[in-house]
Amino acid sequence: MADCDYCGEEVPKGQGKMLILNSGERLHFCSGKCEKNHRNNRSHKYPEKEN
Repeated sequence: MADCDYCGEEVPKGQGKMLILNSGERLHFCSGKCEKNHRNNRSHKYPEKEN
């Protein structure tokens, strides 16, 4: 399983989005919201997860 490149949440297999850049780098996102925020160069300020 991959982690979201924006918020750090775990992306379940078969869900989320994977963006492949021209450089060959793969970016995984858990939702469209995270993808849009990453595309607009916004920094995330989510509280740290408690495990």
